[in-house]
Amino acid sequence: METFLVVARHSSIRRAAAQLHITEAAASAAVAHIEKQLGAKLIAKHGRGIALTDAGRVYAGYCRSILGLMKEAHAAVREAETGRLRIGVVSTAGEYVLLRLLASFRNRYPDIDIGLSIQPRDLLFIELTHHETDLVIAGRPPRDNGLVIRARRPSRLVVVSAPGQWPDPLTATWLLRGQGSGTRDTTLALLDRLQIRPRTLTLGTHGAVRAAAREGLGVTLIHSDAIENDLAHAQLEVLDVEGTPLDRPWHAVTTRTPTPTARLFLTHIMDTDQVGAHAFRAARA
Repeated sequence: METFLVVARHSSIRRAAAQLHITEAAASAAVAHIEKQLGAKLIAKHGRGIALTDAGRVYAGYCRSILGLMKEAHAAVREAETGRLRIGVVSTAGEYVLLRLLASFRNRYPDIDIGLSIQPRDLLFIELTHHETDLVIAGRPPRDNGLVIRARRPSRLVVVSAPGQWPDPLTATWLLRGQGSGTRDTTLALLDRLQIRPRTLTLGTHGAVRAAAREGLGVTLIHSDAIENDLAHAQLEVLDVEGTPLDRPWHAVTTRTPTPTARLFLTHIMDTDQVGAHAFRAARA
């Protein structure tokens, strides 16, 4: 299954074999063996590479969940303080929320092996659904997907620009995050409510959008956590826009059966004695 997933990820037998440090013949044979067992074609030639068939896409989803559950099961039987913790986080929360929490957690539990996945919100919740991460810190997860919000931390979205550059934000260029970003979706929803169709510029990453706003390229909707230093040094200013600021708390999310290390991390980030004002609060059932 692992070989098949690597082949699916790269859309190439050759690149998959190189990553796995096996021969192309071995990688091809592994996929052919699975196809024979299932009685279905999983891959097909596509241009110079390969692509998943409909059956292959279905099978890949199950493989991700099965392998994720196997890793989760291995972690569940270890001692929590010596196990592995896989955290998924959106880039803004990664830079301005998680690092402080992670530093104190590492000092408290130095034997826990920590892995980070920094992705757009939508991809993070897919990874969590497939048990490829243990805990996600991001905006609100989609409803009816079996995920559980365990804790929240207050945060607001505000509209900002370089000081004095855009006195009327409704006529400004709006700077957007990339596809899959919760902030991008919220920005587009805000523009709909304001009934405006301004020029937009998509810059992809949080850092690029923030830097562009500082340079006067436009205005942007951004988490207040990310701009404390910019406001203090007068590099950005908060603009008065109808409907803002928006309450958009950070959520700590797990599956219905969190791993021991995920439970330990949740306990830590809700401990005000350990993390002070940056603590999360337990979510109501």
